[in-house]
Amino acid sequence: MFLRILVSALFAGAFAGVLAGILQWFFVQPVLLHSELYETGELVHFGGAANSAHPELDYFQPVRDALSIMFTMLIYISYALILIAFMSLQQQKSDKPISLHQGIVWGIGGYITFHLAPAISLPPEVPGVAASEVDIRQIWWYGTVVATGLGLWLIAFNNSAKWFIGGAVLLILPHAIGAPEPDIFTGPAPTELGALFASRALGIGLASWAILGGASAYFFGKESARAEAQAHAQA
Repeated sequence: MFLRILVSALFAGAFAGVLAGILQWFFVQPVLLHSELYETGELVHFGGAANSAHPELDYFQPVRDALSIMFTMLIYISYALILIAFMSLQQQKSDKPISLHQGIVWGIGGYITFHLAPAISLPPEVPGVAASEVDIRQIWWYGTVVATGLGLWLIAFNNSAKWFIGGAVLLILPHAIGAPEPDIFTGPAPTELGALFASRALGIGLASWAILGGASAYFFGKESARAEAQAHAQA
């Protein structure tokens, strides 16, 4: 079983990760490069002259682009390992393979857990903005991911009203506690860049997770069918 999960995750995560990396390079990286001009002081927003919203940027940076796609692929392989492990647990309970369309729904659930829910109170940030300590934000992020994932699981796979209420409480709890915030809000980049970065990061995350969910269900189904065929042949 572990080998099936591992092989499926490698294929699904690599496929989704490469696509996510390309989407990020095309849509997100220009916003990052633009905001870095403000972070380094090359451009000044507050109290300075008006700047073009479309500056000339060095879009193609082979080393940076290749590393970004490679690390994105590794991240999505890790996501696929988690997603397929839970898919296998559910498949063992229902004794039915997870279809491609169901896989997409699983992927969207993963997107809500790892991207959307934390971003509600701790949105994606462009370089140079004010933020609280990294350690505190990481603790809150991990807690939010665990609470959201468990809450969605309780709501999706239990019929009892008490589990539904418990799941809803878990979804709300991290945001009721509140994400860590800096003492003051300040940053060199225009707020328009921050909004564009957050919206594009979340949009690409949704598309990438939907692809990851569908690919995970497909490859896990293929690996499971191959393993069953080998077992029947040996019997």
